[in-house]
Amino acid sequence: MSTGSSRHEDTSQELSLLQTLRLKGRATSDALASAAGIDNATVERLVDSAVDAERCTRTGQFVKLSASGKERLAELTAAERASVDHAGLEGLYEEFDFYNNDLKTLVTDWQMKDGNTPNDHADAAYDEEIVRRLSELHESFLPWLGKLAALNKRLAHYTARFDYALDKVRGGDHSFIARPIADSYHTVWFELHEELIGLLGRDRASEAAAGRAV
Repeated sequence: MSTGSSRHEDTSQELSLLQTLRLKGRATSDALASAAGIDNATVERLVDSAVDAERCTRTGQFVKLSASGKERLAELTAAERASVDHAGLEGLYEEFDFYNNDLKTLVTDWQMKDGNTPNDHADAAYDEEIVRRLSELHESFLPWLGKLAALNKRLAHYTARFDYALDKVRGGDHSFIARPIADSYHTVWFELHEELIGLLGRDRASEAAAGRAV
């Protein structure tokens, strides 16, 4: 691998690491490796470098982004934004909105029955129908993820994250539909949405006002 390619990969991995820390708030090295799609040894190296540069702090097993790290993340995000095909990304984001609306409806239906009755999950048939709908959404979403990976290789690992969450759901762990503190399907979706918002130079408040937040 050439020095230029190696440097680009290091910068891309640094961006993924810092972005994951921003989204998670704090995380262990194992959680960072899983969520950022980077092997554990590389994560340890990146974290050590970030701590030495005061871009992260480490307390026990947890790593957290510092103010300097947030500045570095903004710098890396701006550089990545300048390098992407904006017309292509805008087109993909318009397509994403269609899937996003479907997921919002699905999560609402998972949490509430008939729009105003909390789902106590006593009705197995109702819950299984939600799982079926999630599987259907996932299958239709995979080609879109492929197009995103072709546009921005750094985000290619999101396919594996969605696959993992859905496998857990299909295996009977329904907390992986929308549990906030796990890498549930909804959590991964939220984080992908944040990546897209950043790449497009938008902000979540504006997206929420436009009805596009999850």
